[in-house]
Amino acid sequence: MMETAKVGRRGQLVLPRLIRRHLGLREGDRILFIPDGNRVILQALPQTLLDLRGSVPVPGPQDFEAVRRRVRVRRGRKAAQGER
Repeated sequence: MMETAKVGRRGQLVLPRLIRRHLGLREGDRILFIPDGNRVILQALPQTLLDLRGSVPVPGPQDFEAVRRRVRVRRGRKAAQGER
């Protein structure tokens, strides 16, 4: 499969539909450009944990400030005991 695209005035490039389908790309997906001599390899990036934030329902309200306080207390205890 060979496709061509034109580089726009600001360096923007539109990936042809066949290439997007081949890579399974959708709007908002990220692509890695890997230089390889005189060519560039495109690789679709998998989602990161931040991309998945909120995708798992958690029952009840989340008290992140309480979690942060517990972490600070535990780190303080470890520091006082000379642990890392």
